[in-house]
Amino acid sequence: MNTKTDLNEMGLCQMLRAIEEGVCTTEAVIQACFDRIEAREPDVGAWQVKRTRDEYVAYYHADKHFFDGSLLKGLPLGVKDIIDTQEMLTEMGSSIHTGRQPIEDASCVALIRAAGGIVLGKTVTTEFAYFKPGKTKNPMDLARTPGGSSSGSAAAIADNMVPMALGSQTAASVIRPAAYCGTIGYVGSRGEFSLRGGQPLAQSLDSLGLFGRNVEDIQLLRAVLLRQPVSIEHRTPKVPKCVLVCHGELVGDTSTAMKRAMQNAIDILKVQGVKVIERETGDRLKEMVNHHINIMAWEVCRNLAIESFHKDQLSEPLVALIEQGLAMDRTTYVASLDAANTCRDWLWSLAPEADVILTPAAPDIAPLGQGATGAPYMSRPWQAMGLPVITIPGMVDSNRIPLGLQLIGRLREDDALLNCANGFKGLLNKENILY
Repeated sequence: MNTKTDLNEMGLCQMLRAIEEGVCTTEAVIQACFDRIEAREPDVGAWQVKRTRDEYVAYYHADKHFFDGSLLKGLPLGVKDIIDTQEMLTEMGSSIHTGRQPIEDASCVALIRAAGGIVLGKTVTTEFAYFKPGKTKNPMDLARTPGGSSSGSAAAIADNMVPMALGSQTAASVIRPAAYCGTIGYVGSRGEFSLRGGQPLAQSLDSLGLFGRNVEDIQLLRAVLLRQPVSIEHRTPKVPKCVLVCHGELVGDTSTAMKRAMQNAIDILKVQGVKVIERETGDRLKEMVNHHINIMAWEVCRNLAIESFHKDQLSEPLVALIEQGLAMDRTTYVASLDAANTCRDWLWSLAPEADVILTPAAPDIAPLGQGATGAPYMSRPWQAMGLPVITIPGMVDSNRIPLGLQLIGRLREDDALLNCANGFKGLLNKENILY
């Protein structure tokens, strides 16, 4: 921690403790973050729009007394470009909204600002948080996709540009890029956070997402957004006592490397005395993938009603989704909503004693190329059921490309999920397993 380049690599809570202990200053961390951005942004392309170094420092010094006395100390934040910011454009990855200037911050941004965080910039999103990629590349391998739709937020965290970032998820838009980029992404129970000021895509599926380098950073931001008591003290990790395993093939195809990563995680848990339960689910989780698509199509074509009148400015996949929703019978939509609710109850009945579910976060490592964002089906069932989910980095393939796993918690038991995730991540880091 003797150089500026070390400072930007710390997690959010580590930064805050270092500042409180006098190890470094807020401004030193800010400078380190900008050093990293200036060195890597031309290659990574995480930012849609951002403050310059001089603009940021001037903004910090203009209210330094407030920032120095605040929880977040004036540290930088990335905000996905579908989330409104009063001081910066929010264009949603679409030419339809070029130059769009919100009149106020989204609630999530306002709460982080009130806690002393500063928006460094807007991170790249796919078009309306759907499939059409932006300019971002995967910082772990620039030849690969970072995933989407929260592409820029995941890349900015993984590449140590900022310590915290906001994203959103309707299908796999937080979990998949977090998995591909090798960082932590968290999606809360449905309705856990305010979505005021975020572009709605499918109201029965939309969720705010948080990105960080450590689970404790997610716990801190979650508390800020819920206006709950906050602490930057070290938390004691809790290893889950019982884990229900849902292998990838229960949802869709997974690679050999991902199967090995899952098996290795299972072996690590068993060595630690964790009870591991493996169950057959038939086709029920695969059916949830299609139910999720039905819900999404029905709601997207109604949320994007204005945009649907400008099809010449929309991508082919988004137009196809809108047309699918318009052609759908409402009874199909309602049946899919009902199926998601009943599946959630059935899922936990398979192992009532389980603390969390372990499953792949993506089918494989990030695919080569930036023309697509990768398959989302590993997240669709859990998103349809509204369950809290967090990615756990630590596994890599033989070329050190991240293989992301995810833990899934019970509805409204997000704190328990995060505690288990903290312990499980510690086990993976301790073992340092490679593929």
